[in-house]
Amino acid sequence: MIKKAVLPVAGFGTRCLPASKAIPKEMITIVDRPVIQYVVEEAVAAGIRDIVLVTHGSKSAIENHFDKHFELEASLEAKGKHELLAELRSIVPEEVNIISVRQPEPLGLGHAVLCARPVVGDDEPFAVLLPDVLVDAEGLERNDLACMLGAFDASGRAQLMVEEVPRELTYKYGIVDTGGETPAPGESRPLAGVVEKPAVEEAPSNLAVIGRYALPGSIFQLLAETAPGAGGEIQLTDAIETLRQCEGVDAFRMRGKTYDCGHQLGYLEAILAYGRRHARYGEGFRELLTRYANEA
Repeated sequence: MIKKAVLPVAGFGTRCLPASKAIPKEMITIVDRPVIQYVVEEAVAAGIRDIVLVTHGSKSAIENHFDKHFELEASLEAKGKHELLAELRSIVPEEVNIISVRQPEPLGLGHAVLCARPVVGDDEPFAVLLPDVLVDAEGLERNDLACMLGAFDASGRAQLMVEEVPRELTYKYGIVDTGGETPAPGESRPLAGVVEKPAVEEAPSNLAVIGRYALPGSIFQLLAETAPGAGGEIQLTDAIETLRQCEGVDAFRMRGKTYDCGHQLGYLEAILAYGRRHARYGEGFRELLTRYANEA
């Protein structure tokens, strides 16, 4: 099974401005923890043990969040705040490693993934998780990432996680072509291509790529050979297309639900979804929702 995951977090987060001007977008909170922590928890629940953060010099807050804060922990222990201390110490389980590498300049998602090459290596498969998107596993025995990694393990083929979206909104997404064979939730189908933001009438399906990938180590060499595209950026999708032509790639249809926290309305929806079932604040939050709904 795949044990390493790459999280590209070096971007400026322009979709989240002005909130992300001085704070990394990945550190904006959903209820009581930053977005990036939910993504790491998703990876850990799927069996990932090495988290590789591809970061930037302005994103030190992310590295600090996952580091030990000895003075704060000592203060909490001295004050007898043991529950809060345990919560802080559980941010990174003992068996999980957080590894940070720098992306020296913003040359695209493909370049960000390529920056993890010295850590991951060319001989080991790995996952890529985009931290803008939360993948909710509420009600599922295993989260979608674990199931997709299982599909990779069974087939040996790269996997792109996809989600069904309304047909009239396909123009907003990268849409996969599965040759007319729509996978059932939790299943994969061979990928015939990806069309970026197609016109609604030209979309090959209503299955959108949502930012979760299971890839072989051989993708690194393909990325190294991929010519820069628009804006001088190296695109991960270009390398995946080359991989598809050489080895084949599958589209894995997820069962859960996503929240695009890189967009303000998606972020607000995530707060609603996670807040109303929160163990500590859920009851009070639901009361607030009811009160405001009645006022409307």
